[in-house]
Amino acid sequence: MKRNILNKLLLISCLLVVVSCKAKKALMVGGQPSVTASPAAALPAPVVKPKTDSRMGAVAAAQVSFNTFSAKADAQLDVNGDGNDVNLNIHIDHDKKIWVSITKTLLVTFEVARAIITPDSIQVINKLQGVYLKKPFSYVYQYSNNQVSYKMLEALLVGNAMPEILQDNNAGFQTDNGNTTISGVLQDLVYSLVLGPDMKVSQFNLSNHNGGLSLQANNSMFIPAGSKTIPSQIDIQSTAQNKKVHVNLHYTKVDLDLPLTYPFSIPEGYTIGGN
Repeated sequence: MKRNILNKLLLISCLLVVVSCKAKKALMVGGQPSVTASPAAALPAPVVKPKTDSRMGAVAAAQVSFNTFSAKADAQLDVNGDGNDVNLNIHIDHDKKIWVSITKTLLVTFEVARAIITPDSIQVINKLQGVYLKKPFSYVYQYSNNQVSYKMLEALLVGNAMPEILQDNNAGFQTDNGNTTISGVLQDLVYSLVLGPDMKVSQFNLSNHNGGLSLQANNSMFIPAGSKTIPSQIDIQSTAQNKKVHVNLHYTKVDLDLPLTYPFSIPEGYTIGGN
């Protein structure tokens, strides 16, 4: 863990956002999308039904809105088969920054690393080795292209729908046994979003097989957070070319719209590391 946690944390940050995209294009017409496909499995093209603005409006209304989000989580992080059990303290300033403190408990609890992600940059402090890394947000482009979005990572962490999907006027809707599947294509990314009867996201699939990119997120065990409801269990599997990341989050405490701090400074004597 000591030798690779800096690059591991940076890789996790990158892969959680590399398959997001801002462009919106027409849907592919075809068969029904699968709601149980693995992250590496192809997603069939969606069924197009007549557009109904109220349906997408109902989905958007069910998303968790917040100014700040804070959570404590037990987490399992696995990068290419190298796994670690850690604890996360997450602070989010909506649309501005995500701050994460990562701790490990052996005989005592100690901070392993600290990270902060903004729409412009990614920074990680590795306290085990006394090194830090600072990259522009464009660093993630080496894993995909220049259409990635910081907002997707926020959506994944709180169990929301990808913002670009909520703006897709060409999305296809399908209802089965109380669940709703929204599917479509955003530029070269095929997506499938499965919603429960309360319009909360239970599963999200995204893939670009030409680019070797795929992501699947499963949300479960929904709990109250103030007047809102969020998943307490979030399981994310991401593949970008030959890099595989599995992140399992179990939130043990969640608060919305509290005053938060985002302490982050490079300690004296730390040297720059990473690639």
